[in-house]
Amino acid sequence: MTPESELYSTATAVFLSEVTKLVICIYMAVRSQVIETGYWKASELYDQVFTPDAWKLMIPAALYTIQNNLQYIAVSTLDAATFQVTYQLKILTTAICSVLMLKTSLSPIKWFSLVILTCGVALVQLKIGGNNSSHQDVKNESQTLEKETFDDNGAKKLVGLCAVTVACIISGLAGVYFEKVLKGSQTSIWIRNLQLSFFSLFPALILGVWWKDGSQVWEKGFFFGYNFIVFSAIACQAIGGIIVALVVKYADNILKGFATSISIILSFIASVYLFNFPITVTFLIGSTLVLIATYMYSKPDKPDSQKKEYHPIDQEEDNIGQDYSVNEKLDTNNGFVKVSGKD
Repeated sequence: MTPESELYSTATAVFLSEVTKLVICIYMAVRSQVIETGYWKASELYDQVFTPDAWKLMIPAALYTIQNNLQYIAVSTLDAATFQVTYQLKILTTAICSVLMLKTSLSPIKWFSLVILTCGVALVQLKIGGNNSSHQDVKNESQTLEKETFDDNGAKKLVGLCAVTVACIISGLAGVYFEKVLKGSQTSIWIRNLQLSFFSLFPALILGVWWKDGSQVWEKGFFFGYNFIVFSAIACQAIGGIIVALVVKYADNILKGFATSISIILSFIASVYLFNFPITVTFLIGSTLVLIATYMYSKPDKPDSQKKEYHPIDQEEDNIGQDYSVNEKLDTNNGFVKVSGKD
């Protein structure tokens, strides 16, 4: 395990991830402009990015920044198991925000599948979170400074639970709001991603690099502790953010939750073969619940049973076991049905 004194600054990694995403989006926006018009002008790209409605992307940028800080508070005050389980509530908050903001219609079976998905991901993440020692490092460091009383622990856990709950709400709100912006206009997805990355740079730089890790960056340097793995993680984070936007654009945030859940399972399975991670009963149960939830959600809703309409011209009587017969003849002059019966 790498000593904490040699670790890189996570704030600088987040900032570089946004820069990387910004560069990729600029390239794709320019490429799209060349394909459509046959030429490229910086002034036209500037006009596309800084439009009167560009301020809309400031809202999710600020919300994502607040969410990241709340996650940091929650991880620092809760044990790994509690954090991993409670943070999966973002699946349900996303669905609630979709219903309220996008008027998405979800049947009871889909709501039930989302609850199952939340439980399944919580079980899978519970095992993965248990293998993560970063939270234990934070807890051990704090315990060496002072001996915490029961009341202190209770207060910190309350703060952590409040932080993770608000983070879940903000996660759903920011994701659904971004989806609404993407689908509510004809603006290119690359321009929208560019706007989001641009407005995310300022909180990432000010609140992250300068306020959170400013002393470490000033003392050790911006790229202290960086290696190939760190740069690879930054690239994956940037590309992952773009892929999420594509999924939200052409699907929705709820389906993104299912895709993320399945990717967690696939990543853990890959870790089993690559790093000899043990497969536990908890992981198997959680994975099974995720697959069941995915199947339930993907099934089309049963259409409401339509009531049979009876019209004079189309009415057919078939009374088996009765002692009379009905003969219907259409009177073309007045459009009525003549019914003759025989006892």
